[in-house]
Amino acid sequence: MNVRPLFDRILVKRSDEPTKSTGGLFLPETAKDKPSEGVILAVGTGKLNKDGTVHDLAVAVGDRVVFGKYAGTEIKVDGDDRLILREEDILGVLD
Repeated sequence: MNVRPLFDRILVKRSDEPTKSTGGLFLPETAKDKPSEGVILAVGTGKLNKDGTVHDLAVAVGDRVVFGKYAGTEIKVDGDDRLILREEDILGVLD
C-alpha cells in the first residue's frame, strides 16, 4: 500500500530508537522515548494559499528532519509505523 500525502502534509519514517544509553546501559522497551527525528518518505504538492496559488514545500524526499514529540498522526503502512506531519510541525532539517 502506498500513501501519497496531500497539500502541505509529509510522510515520515521515524529514526531507529537507541537500545543503549550514552553510559552503555541497555534500555528496556518501557524506558524508550519515541524519537523526534526521521527521514521524509513522501511530500504533498504544497500549501494552498487563500488566493488559490500553491506554495512549494521547503523540504524534499530524503531529508532528515526534527519534529515535535507529539506532532503528527501515526499510521501503519504495510505493518510499519509512519507519521504524517504538516510542514509547520517540522522544526528543522538535519545536514
